[in-house]
Amino acid sequence: MSDTRTRRVAGATDSQQGDHPSGDNRFDLVDKHLKRARYEQDQLIETLHVAQDVFGYLSEDILIYVARALRLPPSMVYGVATFYHLFTFDPPGDHSCTVCTGTACFVKGADDIVQAVSDTYSVPAGETSEDGSLTLKTARCLGSCGLAPVVVFDGNVLGHQDTESTLELVAGAVGGGG
Repeated sequence: MSDTRTRRVAGATDSQQGDHPSGDNRFDLVDKHLKRARYEQDQLIETLHVAQDVFGYLSEDILIYVARALRLPPSMVYGVATFYHLFTFDPPGDHSCTVCTGTACFVKGADDIVQAVSDTYSVPAGETSEDGSLTLKTARCLGSCGLAPVVVFDGNVLGHQDTESTLELVAGAVGGGG
């Protein structure tokens, strides 16, 4: 794929028509990965990661597309995608806040952090705010127990958080809250 074509494909939006049979050139990037992986079924998780990176989330259409490409039952693809918490099925907000609720983080106040962000921004855990500015998620464990409580904000892992520091962080990116 030429550099010009790569930039055009990567910049495609849902409404742009393209060369891909689906009309959405972002599928070209998934197809490129599938070809590189030789359509091997053991590449399912990696393929789902690529698709989520390209589209931002995994819609039903994307799961079916991957299932057909890898010659797997859609139920298997859905089962794998729902098993891992890193896969998401709804369009993400402009900003993402994931609070670890594992034992070490919970003991040190993770539930208070989740509640504070939820109350301040009117977004239940696991959902995106109505204005699309913030997605609040929880994770069973992020594997950083020594940094408890841990918050991942827009991909940045932040340790030793509390309600005040987390609300300041979110406010700096999203605004003052509702």
